[in-house]
Amino acid sequence: MSYQFEEEEFNTKFNGRVLLRMLRQVAPYWHWVLGFMVLITITSVMDSYFTYLSKRIVDEGIVAGNYPHLTRLLTTYGGLAVLQALNVFGFIFLAGVLGERVQYDLRRKLFNHLQSLSFSYFDKTPVGWIMSRVTSDASRISELVTWGLVDMVWGSANIITSLTFMFFINRRLALIVAAIVPVMIGLAFWFRQRILVQYREVRKLNSKITGFYNESITGVRVVKALVRETKNLEEFEVESSNMYEAAYRAAWLSALFLPLIQIIGAMGVGTVVAYGGAQVQTGGMTMGGIQAFLSYLTFILWPIQDLARIYAEMQRSVASAERVFSLIDAQPDVTDREGARDPGFIQGEVAFEDVGFRYEEGKDVLTGFNLHVRPGERIAIVGPTGGGKSTIVNLICRFYEPSEGMIRIDGVDYTELTQHAIQSRVGMVLQTPHLFSGTIRDNIRYGKLDANDAEVENAAQVAHAHDFIMELEGGYDAEVGEAGVLLSVGQKQLISIARAVLADPDILILDEATSSVDTLTEARLQRGMEAVMEGRTSFVIAHRLSTIKRADRILVIEKGQIVEMGSHHELIRARGHYYDLYTRQFRRDRELMYGVEDFAFAA
Repeated sequence: MSYQFEEEEFNTKFNGRVLLRMLRQVAPYWHWVLGFMVLITITSVMDSYFTYLSKRIVDEGIVAGNYPHLTRLLTTYGGLAVLQALNVFGFIFLAGVLGERVQYDLRRKLFNHLQSLSFSYFDKTPVGWIMSRVTSDASRISELVTWGLVDMVWGSANIITSLTFMFFINRRLALIVAAIVPVMIGLAFWFRQRILVQYREVRKLNSKITGFYNESITGVRVVKALVRETKNLEEFEVESSNMYEAAYRAAWLSALFLPLIQIIGAMGVGTVVAYGGAQVQTGGMTMGGIQAFLSYLTFILWPIQDLARIYAEMQRSVASAERVFSLIDAQPDVTDREGARDPGFIQGEVAFEDVGFRYEEGKDVLTGFNLHVRPGERIAIVGPTGGGKSTIVNLICRFYEPSEGMIRIDGVDYTELTQHAIQSRVGMVLQTPHLFSGTIRDNIRYGKLDANDAEVENAAQVAHAHDFIMELEGGYDAEVGEAGVLLSVGQKQLISIARAVLADPDILILDEATSSVDTLTEARLQRGMEAVMEGRTSFVIAHRLSTIKRADRILVIEKGQIVEMGSHHELIRARGHYYDLYTRQFRRDRELMYGVEDFAFAA
C-alpha cells in the first residue's frame, strides 16, 4: 500500500519573499505596529531599570541604612510599576486587536477570491485543503505577524537592555556575559532547527500510518479475502519503526537542548558570583550589583530560547503562508473580457456553434457540438453517464468556456456579456439541492434577496411547495438545519424550485431534479417544474424519462454528440437510441413495481 500526504507541510527551506509578504499584511496598520513596538521597548527598558533600581534599594537603602532614601526609592519603584502595568496592557491590547484585524482581512480576502474562481479550480482542489487554508493557515499567519513580532521585539529588547545595564554596572563582567550570549543563541537555533526537522519527519510518517489504519479498516473485506494481513502488518511495522526512531531522535534532542542551555547559564552565574565576589572584596562591585547581574542573566537566558522558538514557528508559518498565497494567487479560468456588457434582459435564444470542450488536455467531452434553441423552447437532454449532458448546461451558465467554437445567447457571442449578466438570468435546480442554514423563508428568498414575504409565499405556491411548508411547525420560519438535513430530499427540491420561481430566470436548467425521489414526490415536483418552465427557455437533464415527455425536443447525447433529436413520440416511433433507453427503463420500473420479468412493450 502507498499513501499520499501533504509534502509542502514538511518543506524545510526558508522563503524570505513569502515572509516579507506576510509582514505586508500588517502594512495598513503600521501605526498600530509602531505603537505596540514602542510600548514593548519601553516595557523592556523599564524591566531592566527595575532590576537596577533593586540594586540601588539594596546598596543605597538597606546596606547603607539610609531609610529616608530607601522610602523614596520604594515610592519610585511603586509608581513605575503602575506605569509598567499600563504599558503591558497597551501593547497586549494593540497586538490582540491587530491579530484579529489581520486574520479578518486575510479571511475576507480569501472568501472574496474563492467566489471569483472558476469551477475548474474547485474541480481540482479538495474542499478540506481550502478550508485548512482559510482557517488554520490564516490563523498561523496572523499569530506570527502579531504575537510572533511581539515576542521577537520583547526578546531582542530584553537582551539589549540587560547587556546595556550590565555594562553600566561593571564593564569587564558585562564583556564576559556578552561573550557567552552568541554561543547560547547559536546553540539554541541549531537545536531548534534539528528538532524541527525531526518532528516534521514524525508528522510525515504519522500521515502514512494514519493511511494504513484508514485503508486497512475501510478495506478489511478485501484484505481478508486476499489474505493480506501478514504483508500489511510487515509494511505497518516498517513505517511504525521509522516513526519511533524519528520520534526518539526528536525526544533526545529536545531533552538535551534545555540542560545544555542551563549548563551554559550556570557557567554564566558561576562567573558572575566568582568574579563579582572578588570585586566585592576589593570594592569594585556591590552585593546589589551581583544580584542585578544574576537577574539580568536570567532576562537574557529565556529570551534566547524564545527567539529560537519563534524562528521555528516562523518556518511553519512561512509554509502556511505559501499555501494561503497560492490560493490568493490562483486566477479564474473564466473572466470578463474588456468591454463586456449587460444587455439588461435575455430573450432565451441559445446557440452552440462547433463547440468543443475538455476538462483535461487530451480528454474531449464535446467535439464539434451544434445546437440552436429558440426562446421559450423546452429542451430535454438524456443519455448515458459521462456523455456530456451536465457539461452542456455548465457551458450555458458560463461556469466553463468552450475550448473551441462559440456559444451565442440572443445571437451574441456570450463572452461579450458579463458573467453576472448571464448567471443572474439563468436559474438552476440541481439533483442534490443545497439549502443554507436558516429558515425556509430565508432559503427561498436566496433567489431574490430583496423579495418581501408575499413574494416568497407566492413563489412557494407556484412551485407547489406551500402545502408541505404550512404543515411544518413554524411554517415558513421553520429551520432547515445545516445543508437542509431537517427536510426530505423532495422537500428540499420543492424549496429549490420555489427559489428558482422567485429568481424569475430567463433560462432555466433542471439537472436531474427528480432522480432521487419516490414516485409520489416526483409527481409533485413535476407540477412545480411545469410551473417554473412556463414561458421560458428550459433545459432538463433527466434519467427518469417519464418526466420529459412534454419537452419540445429531446436530445440523446453520447460521447459529446447528438445521436438523436426529436419529440418523445417521434423518437419512440424511430425505435433508435431513445427507444432503447425508454423501454429498458420502463421494463426495469415495471419489474421493480410488479416483479414481472418479461412482458411485451407497445409504444
